[in-house]
Amino acid sequence: MSVITLYGVVVVTFMMVMYALEGRGRVFVLAFAVGCLLSSLYGFLSGAWPFGVVELVWAGVAVRRYLAAGGGARVDTNFS
Repeated sequence: MSVITLYGVVVVTFMMVMYALEGRGRVFVLAFAVGCLLSSLYGFLSGAWPFGVVELVWAGVAVRRYLAAGGGARVDTNFS
């Protein structure tokens, strides 16, 4: 397993765990955004630039959700 592949496994796992924990507080939304940025870097490093672009967009969405959550401890994860 290459170093880039190992990096990808770690950052995508981190990103998904933070996504699962988003309902516990807005800090996890911000951590998810960081995970998306790290996953984006993995996409570009591995040559999968479409993945890198999509993860960059998700990072932006997560930052918007973080800012919209304001000072509240809990984050509304109901998207309906």
